[in-house]
Amino acid sequence: MEKNVNVIGGGLAGCEAAYQIAKRGIKVKLYEMKPTKFSEAHSSENLAEIVCSNSFKSNLHTNACGLLKEELRLLDSLLIKCADKTSVPAGQALAVDREEFSKLVTKKIQENPNIEILHEEFTGEELIKEESLDNITVIATGPLTSNALAENISKLTGKERLYFYDAAAPIVKKDSINMEIAFFRKSL
Repeated sequence: MEKNVNVIGGGLAGCEAAYQIAKRGIKVKLYEMKPTKFSEAHSSENLAEIVCSNSFKSNLHTNACGLLKEELRLLDSLLIKCADKTSVPAGQALAVDREEFSKLVTKKIQENPNIEILHEEFTGEELIKEESLDNITVIATGPLTSNALAENISKLTGKERLYFYDAAAPIVKKDSINMEIAFFRKSL
């Protein structure tokens, strides 16, 4: 049986992982549920769809974000290469044309002979079975993980739920807000 690496999720992390593994001569099965199934946030059939900001933050080498991008360039990062090619004016930040960026990433992944894209939902049932231990599986689905996969990851790990931490979204305690200059509105 030929071994391969399964990468679950065709977003930013999944595409970069698949590319880095494949360029080392290892066969990759990249599972992406689109276009069969979309999350509430997705609208494009392309891989590496950016659904929030189009900015990858600063390009300056005087801060951590800029230094990290430069290190990724030196390490032949697919995403940074594609971001540089599809960049749009944004001052000192690396911002991209979202559609062109995801089209280019999709093209590069499709052209790679070591990557097979499977457009189907990976529910994770395979992870619970012992025969799944024959292959390495990288789960790179982030905050848009499907319910079925999240449930099976919970079964596998024994944890009730998954957590996603976004470094750009600070946690603010209500009692620290000056309500004389702010207002509170309940959800509709």
